Amino acid sequence: MANPPLPPMPRQILYEIKRNGAYVRVCAICADTGIEAVMVGPATVGLFSLKQNAARKLAYVIEKQRQERRR
Repeated sequence: MANPPLPPMPRQILYEIKRNGAYVRVCAICADTGIEAVMVGPATVGLFSLKQNAARKLAYVIEKQRQERRR
């Protein structure tokens, strides 16, 4: 079975990155709506991957909130 399509990415994403020992916390914030999504991962993983995953989670959260408002 095919995976469902990913929701569209926000036009502009702001990132807040904090390292805490062996982990990195990446907060992705939609500049238009102010909605946030947070990912935590090991510091050994590349920052690009962590930011990409946080952006995907942000797109998911935005789409989920849109669907809830339609109900």
